[in-house]
This record gives sequence, C-alpha cells and structure tokens, in this order.
Amino acid sequence: MASLEQKAAAAPKADERIKQVGFLTQLMRRPELGAVAGLVLVIVFFFLTADPTMFSLSGVMTIMAPASQLGILAIAAALLMIGGEFDLSIGSMVAFAGLVFGVILTNFGQPLSVAIAMTILFAAFMGAINGQIVIHTRLPSFIVTLAFLFILRGLTLVGLKWATGGSTQLRGISDHVKDSPLLGIFSGEALKGAFLWLADHDLIDKFPNGVPKVTGVPVSVLWFVALALLATWILLRTRTGNWIFAAGGDPNAARNSGVPVHRVKTGLFALTACAAALVAIITVLDAGSTDARRGFQKEFEAIIAAVIGGCLLTGGYGSAIGAFFGAIIFGSVSIGLTYTKFDSDWFQVFLGSMLLLAVLFNNFIRRKVTGER
Repeated sequence: MASLEQKAAAAPKADERIKQVGFLTQLMRRPELGAVAGLVLVIVFFFLTADPTMFSLSGVMTIMAPASQLGILAIAAALLMIGGEFDLSIGSMVAFAGLVFGVILTNFGQPLSVAIAMTILFAAFMGAINGQIVIHTRLPSFIVTLAFLFILRGLTLVGLKWATGGSTQLRGISDHVKDSPLLGIFSGEALKGAFLWLADHDLIDKFPNGVPKVTGVPVSVLWFVALALLATWILLRTRTGNWIFAAGGDPNAARNSGVPVHRVKTGLFALTACAAALVAIITVLDAGSTDARRGFQKEFEAIIAAVIGGCLLTGGYGSAIGAFFGAIIFGSVSIGLTYTKFDSDWFQVFLGSMLLLAVLFNNFIRRKVTGER
C-alpha cells in the first residue's frame, strides 16, 4: 500500500494561473477604482456645500461641456501613458491645430470637410514626428514633447500674425462654415428633438413659453463618451490593446515576443495629436475664432486626469474609463466651486492635492495586489 507521502506526491498540483481570485482583489486590481471613489467623494462634498442647482440638468451640462473637451485629451493621454510615454505638447497642439484649421477655412477658402481632414492628417503627422524623435534618439518623451510644447506655441503666434496681419486671434470662421452639413457633428448641441419631447411631457424644466431650459447635449460630450467606449474596447478586447500594455510594461520583452513596439508608440503619439486636433476643431467652431492661448496648460490637466484615472507614470497600467472619470472630477470641481461660497482659486490647490493623492493611492493599491514592498 502506497504511503501517504507517495499519494501526496502523485496528486496533481493546482495551476496558479487559474487560481480563483476574490471579488475584492479583482476590484482592487481595476485602475479606475481611485477615480470612481474620488468622483463619489466630490459628489458628496458638493451635495453638502453647493447650491442645489448644480445637480440640475442645466448644471450637469455646464459641468460636462469643459469636462468632455478635457476628457478627449485625457483619454488619448491615458493610452499614451499606458504605452509608457508622455506628450507635453498636447495643449500647444490644440492651439496649432486650431490655427491650421482656421487658416484652411478663411485664408484658403476650403470647405469644412477638407479643413477637418487636412487638420487631422497634419496633426497625425506632427504626432508621428514626436514619436519618431523619441524612438530614434532614445531621449525621454518628456524632453522631446516639452520642446515641442514651446515650438508649437511659438509657431502658433507667428502663424496667427501672418494670417491676420498682426493679430493673435483669427476671427470670421463661422461665416465660412454656416452652410456645411458637417457643422452639427463637430459643433453646437445634439439630440435637440429629444429634449423638446421631454419638455413637452414635463420631464425636464422649461421656460413659460415651453422651450426647454436645456436644449440639447453638447456635441463634445457625445465625442467624449464615444471615444471612452472605443478606447476601452481597444484596450480590453483587441490585440492592439495587449500591445499597448506590453509596450508600456516591458518594451524589451514585448519586442522579443513580436510586439511592434516602435509602431505602437508612434501610433499613440499620432493619436494624441489627433485628439488635440479634434478638440481644436470643436472649440474653434463653437467660438467662431481661434487664438494663441487656446489649449493653454491642457497638457498638464490631461495628464492629471489620466493619473487620477489610474494611469501609472511608469507605463503598462491604466484605464480609459479611469481617465473618463478623472476628467469628470476635474470638470466637477472647476465648475462646482462656482456654486459654493468657496473661492474658486482653491481649484488649483485641489488639483495638486488630487494628483498627489491619486499617485499615492495607485501605488498603495498596486503593492497590495501584487505583494510588492
């Protein structure tokens, strides 16, 4: 009869790769956990301190308009950070793409469709140049894109003065696009018919003449939601998403496994620039003009939103949905303070505090989950 030791040795060992993981551990592994918790705390804070109109439909739309524009940038920045790189030129690219877009419309008299296509292509080209410089020089992307931050901002100033004869603001864009069928896709409000129906059935607030107080959803919000869903699907359900995580986590191992690391990173730089161009197009069409300060400091705000959303500064970890919630937190605080008795300048203090707390929280959670010390 076999001994107990022999029976124990013959028994198959459990495969650690299929080890059951508890729900709490799975939850803690989600990079967007901190952003969701932060959003809940922000909502509770303003629920206790702000005017109730902040939580009305009009108040929510007021918050979502700037949050969505930042969020488009933050989602692209998050993908790039997961891929292990930074882009500090994204805010200057908003201004420069706005200049390119405005000049094509006004100075060259091209239709809106041509202006949009050429602006996006030009931004993608500039983003790819950023990526190629980082790859071939092996300089940190922080340094390369910091240089482009100043280069693009300076080119915007020079270009605006050339296009306008000395001014730093290019006006008259609305007159060149007012008859374009594409205008409603990139500017104004959407779902106006649905809001009229809701007002007719007394489901939302309306004026005495029957016109709803909120006439639609800003187009930028729809772009924001769509890009967040698309980016999340790419990260979690596609081979490209696996490549992005691998390129940011361990580029050498990823390259040895057949991942086209250089192509992935170049594409992410181009994507980030295209996101900046999209924000430029939306804001220029909404305002009817562009200026040299457009996108000012948006590069830092986008990175902060991505970090709040769970992205690590070292790459290989993060979430597009986390960046989505991070941008909403940003918009909620920047606008929400105007509904309270607090000085709105406290926003800067909150911004720095949220960045520090998000990094500390993400590092703490990662150590708990992975067992690091």
